[in-house]
Amino acid sequence: MLRELFLALIMTVFSVTVWASPVNVNQADAQTISNALKSIGLVKAQAIVDYREQHGAFKSLAELTNVKGIGIRTVEMNADNILLEEPKP
Repeated sequence: MLRELFLALIMTVFSVTVWASPVNVNQADAQTISNALKSIGLVKAQAIVDYREQHGAFKSLAELTNVKGIGIRTVEMNADNILLEEPKP
């Protein structure tokens, strides 16, 4: 029983980071962004969407720091999961 509980806890902790897939912040909705990026809740994700709608598509990762509540550390932590355009086949 204790072993199963421990395994469930480990799976819960690592499921988001291990199974998270990259997200295109220029196309995704707030819920998708929030689900894919660490330390980005729904409020910050909605701020990303609102900024994008007001200022156009993000051209660089650094531009995300213009969004209130998004700092360079958050961008760096999520850099591998942030897409600005769709990958080319």
